Amino acid sequence: TGIPFRGSIMGNTSSQQAPGKQLPAAGGANEASGPASPQECPVKEYKNPAVYNVYGQRINDPNAPANNSPLSSLKNTDVLDPRNNMPLEPNQLPCPGQRKPLSTERVASNIPKGGTDSTWLFPSPQMVFNALKRKGKGDDVTEDDMDGFIAAHNAMNEASWKRVALWEALHAGECAKPMLLRFQGKPHDLSPLAWARKAAGGLEPFDRHDWVVDRCGKEVRYVIDFYFHEHKAGTPEAFEIVTRPALDSFEAALDRAKMAIYTQFADWGLPCPVTGTDGAIGAQMREQA
Repeated sequence: TGIPFRGSIMGNTSSQQAPGKQLPAAGGANEASGPASPQECPVKEYKNPAVYNVYGQRINDPNAPANNSPLSSLKNTDVLDPRNNMPLEPNQLPCPGQRKPLSTERVASNIPKGGTDSTWLFPSPQMVFNALKRKGKGDDVTEDDMDGFIAAHNAMNEASWKRVALWEALHAGECAKPMLLRFQGKPHDLSPLAWARKAAGGLEPFDRHDWVVDRCGKEVRYVIDFYFHEHKAGTPEAFEIVTRPALDSFEAALDRAKMAIYTQFADWGLPCPVTGTDGAIGAQMREQA
């Protein structure tokens, strides 16, 4: 169907299920028994005070006016926000000319949502269908295509988070539970890597996302390029997801260098020459590639 994943990927409402297992807090020492040992110190899990919606807008700003939101009257419309050219409120109503009803149910992802104890929600089939029609990219998409379209869309984003989580594993000692805080679609902005691949005669990505991860209080941006290989259509290898930390800091550049070493030595079946580890992270990243 051409450019299948442009636009919003997840909802601005979190699910009611907590993602994954919570880290158990160590039991505190009895006050009468003296100071706690290091193993008994209580562990307080970090939670970002900010919660964002699908458009990167903070929805729990304590400094925001307490009056009713002016957006309430725009629910189920396609009125656009001029800042990001996205609907001010998700549209769950059938679009003009729609021939069959589509589900408005939104499925919970496995992607932990920053600032909450739950996960991001994927858009409903009706929301995605409306977005495609609004963007003029749904001419060859029918209501009957939506089940497969949604399945592929959701799988792509779950796979993207798995790749981000592998990068974040380089900082497991710093943060055991990174979360996706906010994200932005940039389908018309080629990343430097995508530009270089295109200049060398390669494919141009059909979409790009920038994801901001909450690393226990530190915001880290990731760039994700999505490619579709037409000659591999119908196979798992048709879609290629290229994920890496944006070069916003020296630490990000160092992470890229580390991962390159880990993956290369994992290919050779050798431990990392620097740390001596068995290269499990590199091997997993290679499997995801």
